[in-house]
Amino acid sequence: MTPGVQPLIAGNWKMHGTLAEAKALAGAVAAGAGAGAGLLVAPPFPFLPAVAAALAGSPVALGAQDCHAAPKGAHTGDVAAAMLREVGATHVILGHSERRADHGETDAVVQAKAAAAMAAGLIPIVCVGESEAQRLAGEAEAVVRGQLAGSLPPAFAAAGGIIAYEPVWAIGTGKVATPQQAQEVHALIRALLGSLASAAVAGKIRIQYGGSVKPDNAADLAAQPDIDGALVGGASLKADDFLGIAKAFG
Repeated sequence: MTPGVQPLIAGNWKMHGTLAEAKALAGAVAAGAGAGAGLLVAPPFPFLPAVAAALAGSPVALGAQDCHAAPKGAHTGDVAAAMLREVGATHVILGHSERRADHGETDAVVQAKAAAAMAAGLIPIVCVGESEAQRLAGEAEAVVRGQLAGSLPPAFAAAGGIIAYEPVWAIGTGKVATPQQAQEVHALIRALLGSLASAAVAGKIRIQYGGSVKPDNAADLAAQPDIDGALVGGASLKADDFLGIAKAFG
């Protein structure tokens, strides 16, 4: 982990659960939260107010899984960043590989959404990462470099923006990059961020790892110098697993 940077463990609940399950999970996470790594959960849109209530008085932050680039308008099914802020969200996940694949989101779309999030007072968590085919072809560095250049708006670093490196081939597959593989890309990202901000600012940007993070591999990932937390998918749906990951980074 980067010295002086508090790691953040963010739980991306994706499209899972019922309202009752969301309340119970949020309550369990809030009850188990302690000092050390910061915690954040990102439930589905309909559950945001209820989860916000369940987290009230705890140190656990509330995030959303997406937002629209426009502040308002005729965008059926979409949600504006200011709406998320109004119900208690402080962060929003943008550019997740599932959004890029399922909804055809380009780097330019992600950049516009990140700018909208920042304008509304939200901290964007921008996801980047290569597919298995791209890694095997030796294109991982070029892909990540291009996504960073195209997805981050001006002042991203100064606004406290967070990067999540998620190798697409390790999401929901049970595969996980070795700590060394993850560190190599995180170090690359850190260096590239230096071109967007001063070295001092770039050195404090959180870079999370996302890709089948579990309690049994979290400590090895946390030991790497440029891994500042995790963006957790499946394991975030079980409070004990999620809190176990946080403990490893704490």
